[in-house]
Amino acid sequence: HSLEFISRSPEQTRRAGMHLGALLKPGDLICLLGDLGSGKTTLVQGISAGWGSLDAVSSPTFVIVNVYRRSNGFHAGKREQRLFHLDAYRLSGPAEAQALDLDEMLEAGALVVEWADRVQTALPKECLEIAMRYVDDDQRDLVLTARGSRYEWMLREFRRRVYGVG
Repeated sequence: HSLEFISRSPEQTRRAGMHLGALLKPGDLICLLGDLGSGKTTLVQGISAGWGSLDAVSSPTFVIVNVYRRSNGFHAGKREQRLFHLDAYRLSGPAEAQALDLDEMLEAGALVVEWADRVQTALPKECLEIAMRYVDDDQRDLVLTARGSRYEWMLREFRRRVYGVG
């Protein structure tokens, strides 16, 4: 239940993120793993754009959580959908992450967590995990792993959209 994706440019990383973002719904969790410079924020820029946000994406390292809104805002009496972008790099551990009320974030929208390995025990076990690795200035290696049936579907759909195969 995993897929390796080689990105040969920041633009390709963003496009991959756009495919993922188009699949997100409230309650979805994407866990990003990887060192500094592995392309996590670039991927989130694509996820946010594919999800439908016009908000600028930046690394939330110092603010901990960025919230992006969909451009259509409120509709048909539903709450505005949000995409939460959490950077766990500066958190002391899972307890501090849990204090941010992750359950409320997942109820209100989708959640993307950078440095997810630092707070893994505070996160739901079912997620789409993306391990990212810097190869060189233009290339990144992404390994997407589905943890749960919703994410297995998401991975199959990503593969179909990117490669044209199911």
